[in-house]
Amino acid sequence: MAWIPMIPENKTEKELKDWYDKLREPWGGVDNILRIHSINIPTLKGHYELYQSAMKGTRDLTGKQREMIAVVVSTVNQCHY
Repeated sequence: MAWIPMIPENKTEKELKDWYDKLREPWGGVDNILRIHSINIPTLKGHYELYQSAMKGTRDLTGKQREMIAVVVSTVNQCHY
């Protein structure tokens, strides 16, 4: 598995800290799939906007339906994340 360096939450500067605060999950941290963008904030913003568009972009599907589609696609792609 490839390793991408990430900036730890306790070593962030203002802009990245603001993003981490926005993305913080109920368990208290930020998912690694987003933290990998910590060294390039524009890609973090792009990833977040893509996710928001895919998961909340239209009213045709419910949140549960979108999550189920994501699970099926991940399973077909053998993605264990």
